[in-house]
Amino acid sequence: MTNDFPTPIVTTDVVVLTLKDGSLQLLLAQRAADAEVAPGAWTLPGGFVHIDTDRSLDDTVRRVFRTKTGGEVAYLEQLCTIGNATRDLRGWSLSVAYLALLPEHKVVGLDSARTRWVPVRPCPDLPFDHRSIVATALDRVRSKASYSSLPAFLLPDTFTLPELIAVYEAALDQQLDQSTFRRKVAEQGMIIKARGERTHAGKGRPAQLYKLSRPALQDFGRVLLCSRES
Repeated sequence: MTNDFPTPIVTTDVVVLTLKDGSLQLLLAQRAADAEVAPGAWTLPGGFVHIDTDRSLDDTVRRVFRTKTGGEVAYLEQLCTIGNATRDLRGWSLSVAYLALLPEHKVVGLDSARTRWVPVRPCPDLPFDHRSIVATALDRVRSKASYSSLPAFLLPDTFTLPELIAVYEAALDQQLDQSTFRRKVAEQGMIIKARGERTHAGKGRPAQLYKLSRPALQDFGRVLLCSRES
């Protein structure tokens, strides 16, 4: 059967975030030196859909991420779809963008020759419309952080309450009232105590370790968190 309708270029791009030194960092991957468009440029990890092997868009994202970085994402969700006739010099293009979160302890497995981490605020200049995609991802993270367990996926499997507060503050880009945060997290049953304690380099008692009560994303159904009043 003849296809009378030309097909657009279909790709996926993924905004990968981690928490390093108390701030959100963005993963960039370097394009091949002989790429037809933006050769050698640092961009969001992305690639073409392989209709012969990819069973879903999620499969495409994970394959592309694995191929370009050598790693695996910890949390993945579809972010948005962008398409028009001008975003790619090669022709009419659409990209299905994803948000991925990667705990810092898993960053060490990435190919440092092909990837780099940069601060996401302010977002660096990027080819194509990737800067707009990053802005959409940050809006998603900030929104979902106020009513879900999303930021916790930037932490290792066990963590302390100060670490949990810090990752929420980084995701929301604001300070939180810590006593209110602790109370509301407890009310939602988001975390449970884990075995062991974490000692600190300085003085003080070892901190209790916690873990998520459920491994999947928890939606609290309403906004829980508020910024600290000045």
